[in-house]
Amino acid sequence: MAKRVKKGSALKVQKGQAITLVESANIEHRKLAQDILEICIPLSGKSVRIGITGVPGVGKSTFIEAIGQHLTALGHKVAVLAIDPSSSRNKGSILGDKTRMESLANDKNAFIRPSPSSGSLGGVAQKTRETISLCEAAGFDIILVETVGVGQSETAVHSMVDFFLLLMLAGAGDELQGIKRGIIEMCDAIFINKADGDNLNKAKSSRVQYSNALHLYPVPDSGWSPTAGICSAITNFNIDVVWDTIEQYMKHTKSNNYFLENRKRQDLVRLHEQIDMKLKARFYNNTEMKKAIADAEAKISNNTASAYKLADELLDNY
Repeated sequence: MAKRVKKGSALKVQKGQAITLVESANIEHRKLAQDILEICIPLSGKSVRIGITGVPGVGKSTFIEAIGQHLTALGHKVAVLAIDPSSSRNKGSILGDKTRMESLANDKNAFIRPSPSSGSLGGVAQKTRETISLCEAAGFDIILVETVGVGQSETAVHSMVDFFLLLMLAGAGDELQGIKRGIIEMCDAIFINKADGDNLNKAKSSRVQYSNALHLYPVPDSGWSPTAGICSAITNFNIDVVWDTIEQYMKHTKSNNYFLENRKRQDLVRLHEQIDMKLKARFYNNTEMKKAIADAEAKISNNTASAYKLADELLDNY
């Protein structure tokens, strides 16, 4: 697998293996992954990319399994990219989404790939964009990107998907206080999950509150007015309505050309992300800089120089 890939054989690499290569820090693996990604460019970009986030306990995994099964029943091929939080100590992660989505994992038209966040911003795997391209080239026309939870990851996910869905729970009436303004501004729809049993009336009340809150914000560049709804992943209540909402959004944004313009902007974001990542990697992997960094760390430990001055010197030397 470490050999460079020829165009005729690159696509024979299994999607799981290709994603592993993309996520690898091994230099030879990265070269091979780059070859595969280049070949996949003409085959990618044809899916609907959906970002899904929500507060802890909202039931994201259950919801994704429900909507995933709904979509495969309609004839779609669904890829789920679930970001698992990594340990800050040993960089390990649970990677348990296949366990939580057992039924969907056994669906021949679905692919679930849990990826460790590896300490990247807000729990979004650094290679998620590349993984999306690989899944699209493999024929998946719906890509679901699940985040760890409400936090910094929303900005990163929003910059790589077409539709951004926020899942919420019905609360005691003050749940709006717990949501960052920026997340509300980014979402294209809010759905209150677990709208079943005794919780149904609470969910209906919360929907009204969220709907009123959404009307307070200016209409986004897409021209789409975000909506609020209710659903239950356990009972499959309104799961079809969620998908209908996404389809309406896609129709709207393609008709006014926002969809394509947004994809172009996202490609530019990817370019600058790659520049940042590659510059950082080259800096830290440079043999001379490794020694210089070690010397700088020693000076910090001995309190003989400031971090600001040393950082400037290291960058100037590089």
